[in-house]
Amino acid sequence: MMRFLVPQLPSLRGRTTPYSSAAALPRPILNPDIHYNQPFINNEWQDAVSKKTFPTVNPTTGEVIGHVAKGDQADVDQAVKAAHEAFRLGYPWRRMDASERGWLLHRLANLMERDRVCLASLETLDNGKPFVSSYVLDLDEVIKVYYFAGWADKWHGKTIPMDGEHFCFTRHEPVGICGQIIPWTFPLVMQGWKLASALSMGNTVVMKVAEQTPLSALYLASLIKEAGFSPGVVNIITGYGPTAGAAITGSTEVGHLIQKAAGDSNFRRVTPGLGGKSPSIVLADADMGHAVEQCHEALFFNMGLCCCAGSQTFVEESIYDEFLERTMEKAKQREVGNPFELDTQQGPQVDKEQFERILGYIQLGQKEGAKLLCSGERFGKRGFFIKPTVFGDVQDGMRIAKEEIFGPVQLFKKIEEVIERANNTRYGLAAAMFTQDLDKAMYFTQALQAGTIWVNTYKIVTSHTPFGGFKESGNGRELGEDELKAYMEVKTVTIKVPQKNSRTVIMRPTPVQGFHNHLD
Repeated sequence: MMRFLVPQLPSLRGRTTPYSSAAALPRPILNPDIHYNQPFINNEWQDAVSKKTFPTVNPTTGEVIGHVAKGDQADVDQAVKAAHEAFRLGYPWRRMDASERGWLLHRLANLMERDRVCLASLETLDNGKPFVSSYVLDLDEVIKVYYFAGWADKWHGKTIPMDGEHFCFTRHEPVGICGQIIPWTFPLVMQGWKLASALSMGNTVVMKVAEQTPLSALYLASLIKEAGFSPGVVNIITGYGPTAGAAITGSTEVGHLIQKAAGDSNFRRVTPGLGGKSPSIVLADADMGHAVEQCHEALFFNMGLCCCAGSQTFVEESIYDEFLERTMEKAKQREVGNPFELDTQQGPQVDKEQFERILGYIQLGQKEGAKLLCSGERFGKRGFFIKPTVFGDVQDGMRIAKEEIFGPVQLFKKIEEVIERANNTRYGLAAAMFTQDLDKAMYFTQALQAGTIWVNTYKIVTSHTPFGGFKESGNGRELGEDELKAYMEVKTVTIKVPQKNSRTVIMRPTPVQGFHNHLD
């Protein structure tokens, strides 16, 4: 899955960070020590059964950071066995009070706060995103997502006044062992999104992390152990997708394969969060400067590596030329470079494969006849950097308009028949529109087929708000109360009783002035 959404990050030059508990951004650790490079199973790190390893690469330089244990099916089997044992009836995790589960999650969040600089530095080193984003945005989001700790003792069943001489109630019970696969786009954030909700409901977890970005996830495993989670409750596997889980980066194609595999085997429930081709729609009455800023960040944030990136921008014809001119200027001004520098706004793509894939789409767009307005080139001579790229006059039938590029490539179209065109896609993850007319805004929110609609903003999601897609952008929801449904089974219990009686309230006068309620 590949979902993380944040507001635009202000420049930190000459000002303090928006991170409320710090007067200034701390210095990153430029060469953080790699303490953990093995699968985490049953609260212990261990070599892969095969003893094989694979390299994890710094996308800023293209150089190898270190080698990580290459887990495969045998390691997955060990992890599943550990998770199964931890979930057995009578074992500590099953007998733990729900409030104590919440306390453990709060403790884990506090440990992440303590080690925030180290986690952010590992994330930037292994993923390539700017340290400012890792520290201020990603860590803030992953710590806040442990708001699910508060749900641990509040997601409960009901009593049901069914007909007949019966007493009926429901229990909410954990589903059991949850297999979770997370992408390389927001490694820590996705790990938090998955773990917090599953653990708050009392499940155990086997998590496959992306082979491109294993380092921060393994460090977090050390904090899980330090927080006091029982052995086997959380297990983390490293390795390549085909042998250690699934080669998932959130693509719809891989989602199809996983759904099919679940149906062909044990018919387990699957809640995939997949890709998108999200539109931003700008009407003529919109605040031009604000819309340009938001549409720019909608696409270029996180190097374009975001499932809900606003990669298609529809602009009303009367303002199209001016909007495009301002957008090109903004793209040219975006700071690309070393992600550990505080002024950097855009780091490298995550690996060579993604780097070459994006450049291939840029060449394809030119061949298809789209007008390349800005850049389309590599930045620098090493690492996997691509300059912010803008295409104009893109036609709906072009591949670059239909397929998820997943990179810093922005497409512009004129707005004719915009609702029909925006909905004419297999995706339905997110959409945005910009206008000062409330009636138009409300009409668009009803007409657009997407799981999240933003009006006069983009990429604003908190841990309280459900997030997920329509159509082939996935099913189910993450975050908010709605996510908990995926991690619970509802059990109905009906008991025969000799006689059903309802409690009554009888009002009786008393010597004291007025009346008091007496319960019989």
